[in-house]
Amino acid sequence: MTVSVVVAILAKGGPVMIPLLACSVLSLAVVLERAWFWWRARAAGIGERVLQLAAAGKWEDAIEHACASPSPQARVLTAGLAYREAGATLAMEAAARHEVSRMRRALPVLDTIITLSPLLGLLGTVTGMIGAFGVMATTGINQPHAITGGVAEALIATAAGLGIAIATLPAYNYFLARAERALDEVERHGTRLELLLTGGEPR
Repeated sequence: MTVSVVVAILAKGGPVMIPLLACSVLSLAVVLERAWFWWRARAAGIGERVLQLAAAGKWEDAIEHACASPSPQARVLTAGLAYREAGATLAMEAAARHEVSRMRRALPVLDTIITLSPLLGLLGTVTGMIGAFGVMATTGINQPHAITGGVAEALIATAAGLGIAIATLPAYNYFLARAERALDEVERHGTRLELLLTGGEPR
């Protein structure tokens, strides 16, 4: 299927295809940005390594390892280690809130696109059917091509809206689940560091 054929099909979908096209481009941009974020933020056991160094009393090495990783777990542990003498808990809580906002950034955009795209497709369906029935009321059934053109516009817009929502939903669920898993690891590692600093965890 050539580009010209795709453009012709999209043009038949009517004016509602313009916001649908914007939704698809925005969805793709957010998915790529989030994929890059999580690829860079992969932990690969950095939390356990930092805690092992801290348990051995190698504070500087622990901080160095934590600072070398861009993962949310490492960033929170870095805050706790930096303020280990006093205020480690508050420092990790503040860092965790910041990391949660970073992990969930732009996810509301995907959620909105998932909800909005089918509604835009439905709007295209309604406008296409209105046009088809308007032609029928004016000319009767003497122009079947005009009538079927309105129906085609309705079907194309509906298919496009559903396709965008269906393609965006798995990515949204994956990124949301990834953020929840990372948050669980942040809480677990942060609690272990607190216990270690207070002497509650075996060194």
